[in-house]
Amino acid sequence: MDKYLIVSKEILPEVYDRVIEARNYINDGTAKGISEAVKIVGISRSTYYKYKDFVFSPSDNATTGRRAVIALMLRHKRGVLSEVLNILSSEKANIITMNQNIPINEKASVNISVDVSEMLISMDDLILKLKNNIEVISVKLLSIE
Repeated sequence: MDKYLIVSKEILPEVYDRVIEARNYINDGTAKGISEAVKIVGISRSTYYKYKDFVFSPSDNATTGRRAVIALMLRHKRGVLSEVLNILSSEKANIITMNQNIPINEKASVNISVDVSEMLISMDDLILKLKNNIEVISVKLLSIE
């Protein structure tokens, strides 16, 4: 996890906190969508989209670094998802939930939430290992807590 830092929000621009606040409003249903959420917190949609995939807040009831959500785009071929799951299992990442959408244009998107507390490698190395599979089109860390 060499790409990530834990930084006090006291030294960061307020916009980061507002992006997290907007995401929370969307997730808990306070806002019906992104437009309403950004209006409530006082930021633009473009600001939200610029930072939404890069700022996260730890959960109040979880130990930092225990859970992660990974989004993957896979080629729609037999055994590709199984290979991804085998990689996660071999590195001791325990799957909590998984959501696979129906394939469109021979590509399937999959979101997997994993418990990474016993993982054998860093999150960066896991993402790189997943990306190295020729049938994996993209891998993105959506959140970590």
